[in-house]
Amino acid sequence: MRACRPRSAAFLLVLAALVLAPAATASGNAGVAALQVALRARGLYSSTIDGFAGPATTAAVQRFQHRAGLPATGIVDSRTRRALGRYGRHLLGSRPLTRGAAGWDVAALQFMLAWHGFPSATIDGGLGVHTEKALRRFQRWAGLPVDGVAGQTTIAALRKPPATCSIPLAWPLQAALGGPFGPRGNRFHAGIDLVAPTGASVQAAAPGRVAFAGFARGGWGKLVVVVHRDGVRTLYAHLSAIDVHRGAAVETGERVGLVGATGDASGPHLHFEVRLRGAAVDPRSALP
Repeated sequence: MRACRPRSAAFLLVLAALVLAPAATASGNAGVAALQVALRARGLYSSTIDGFAGPATTAAVQRFQHRAGLPATGIVDSRTRRALGRYGRHLLGSRPLTRGAAGWDVAALQFMLAWHGFPSATIDGGLGVHTEKALRRFQRWAGLPVDGVAGQTTIAALRKPPATCSIPLAWPLQAALGGPFGPRGNRFHAGIDLVAPTGASVQAAAPGRVAFAGFARGGWGKLVVVVHRDGVRTLYAHLSAIDVHRGAAVETGERVGLVGATGDASGPHLHFEVRLRGAAVDPRSALP
């Protein structure tokens, strides 16, 4: 067994203790994500803020420790966190968070909000207007007082597993997965991308009624939104053509449009998003 294995295990244990929350296998660890944000701010980490302590994260920690005159162990101890400055201060839950706050706990908050379906613009450790809006939306969704303050009650709700789609769905398109639900750089991808040629048929994923069919601002391009039962909505974006109208009833497998690259898209694909009472959830939780 190589000597680096115990070091990696210790590294993960230290981070798990720092975040003071259970580490979900699928969504990563908010403490690791906060560390990645701190390292990214120092120009030492350029990979995705994904909450997983892989080789790139460990190497960035060692480079930082060497630069700070600390033993380059790759283990995030109290000296390493102090050397990180404001990005290493304040463990999640150690203080209430309001707009203007910055630090380790804010980055962890942003990461957890994103996985619960309420991403802010970037995961950067600063609680600005976008994070405050995401926080208020989550509080409303969770049935909490909507005060824009991340206190113990809000953080406890965020430590619960993220929601999943409550109804079964069919694939809207048989195509390769180009981008999964989850972190992308220092942002969060709230749906899945299915790569297919322009003009490929896009079908409704479940029975429902069309709530929107048209060109939408914000990078969506030509968009169809279908409302289903149990508070579920499905979104079909970047279409080249729309084959349904608002108010129309659709069945599973009925064509709603054609694949395209309208809006903020670098090439033809379908951006497929699922929302449960307004929270973005991983579509794959309901797909066969």
